[in-house]
Order: sequence, then structure tokens, then C-alpha cells
Amino acid sequence: MIKAIQTGLIAGAMILGLGTATLADSMKLAVTTSFHNSGLADILLPEIKQDLGLEVQLLVVGTGQALKLGRAGDVDAILVHSKKAEESFVAEGYGTHRREIMYNDFVFIGPKTDVARLDLADTAAEALTRLHRARTPFVSRGDDSGTHKKELSLWRAAGLDPELLGDWYKPVGAGMGAALNTASGMNAYILSDRASWLNFGNKGDLALVFAGDPVLFNQYAFLPVNPERHSHVKTDLAQKLEGWLTSERAKELINSYTIDGETLFVFNAQK
Repeated sequence: MIKAIQTGLIAGAMILGLGTATLADSMKLAVTTSFHNSGLADILLPEIKQDLGLEVQLLVVGTGQALKLGRAGDVDAILVHSKKAEESFVAEGYGTHRREIMYNDFVFIGPKTDVARLDLADTAAEALTRLHRARTPFVSRGDDSGTHKKELSLWRAAGLDPELLGDWYKPVGAGMGAALNTASGMNAYILSDRASWLNFGNKGDLALVFAGDPVLFNQYAFLPVNPERHSHVKTDLAQKLEGWLTSERAKELINSYTIDGETLFVFNAQK
């Protein structure tokens, strides 16, 4: 089972680490592509290694795949952004608990001309209704990620079924960066987390066209894998990492991370 999951994910997962460390000082953390695309990992990982002497290897996948890795015991903890799926992961006994770390929001990206006039929408549901009427290309992650799960819930809230939208709806089965690249190449609309959009370099003729609905709130949480399910997981190192991610040092680094003067994440971990 574990071997099959590892084989299936090897093409999509990127294992990242800085320097070398002993096995006892290293752990595996599954994170979302949106977190990695934001660039925040490049800020946090060196500080974690300096402060804790801990090498954190990131497996960068969608939320759905990150949860599968946790269920299989292939990682020591996960950092994802789909509350309902996270709560199920803990309720089923695969995670010891769920600890909120930081948040940002989801935003709608589209052509600067905004032919569907999402800029006139008052809610996310109205924005999707306008897209449906215009039938202009919309790129979906289509990968069971946290962003994809949020997008599907937004379509349902608008009274629309993504499976019946037509050929203007384009699921790509890819991470946030790749999906944004597809949208840029097609000059299409897409739902993105704000951090990935701000750090995205190939914007082309795309722009942020709708944001601000409270339903677009995007919470990231840390979930250690339960050692009662998988005795080999490094619970002590996961606890050390969680302590650091909820510390004043992490708060300072997360809140001060900006691109072009815009904040990408807001720390909200509770003691």
C-alpha cells in the first residue's frame, strides 16, 4: 500500500531540504503546492534548521495527496488547507490533532479585460454565476487539492454542477503554479490562493478580478501523524516543529513576508 502510494506520487512530489543532517534530525512534512509556490518555505526552512537543528524535507503535493501520505505513514506531519478534510483525518485517527497556523484568502484571477465582469459581483457565488453566463474559459486545478475542494464548494453554493458546465471548464489535474501557467497561456479565469498569485511570475494578461467575500477565507493547519497508527513516525520532531511554527519567531517571519508590499499570510496560531 505504502509502496504503491509512493510510486504514484513520485512524479508529482518534490522533496526539498537544505543542507544535510543526521536521520534523527530530519523529518518529512507534506505541504500543499500553494504553500510552496508562495515562497514562504524558502524563508522558514533555513530558520527552522538554524533554531532547531532540524532538517525538514517537504513533499509538495495537493491537500488530498498530502492526506493520503499521512494515512499511509509516509510523512511525519502535514500542513494543508481544507478544514473539513483535516477534521476527518483526525476523527479517523490518522492525525493526533489539528493546529491552525496562518491564513490568507482565495482570489479569482482572470483576463484584464474581465469579459465576464467578475468585478461587478458582490459575492463569490455571483462571480461564478457570471462566469457560467459568459462561458469564458475557466481553469480548474482538478487535483483534489485544498484549492480544488474550495472551488467545488463554491460552485455548489452557486447552485451549479462543475460536471455539467461544458467544455469552457478546463480541469488540468495540476498544482497551483502549473494551473496558473495554463490559465495565463489561455487567458482564462482561475481560482488561486492570494500568496501563489502574488509570487507567480508568468502573469501575462491576467489580473486579480474578484476578492473579499468572507467565504474565500483560507486557513492553513498543521497535523501530526498519529504514532498509534504508524509507530515509526517521528512524533518528537513533529512536536518540535509545531512548537516552532506557533512561536513568536514564526509569527514575525510569517507576518513580515511580503511581495510588492502585500502581505501573503497572517499568523493566527493560538498558544
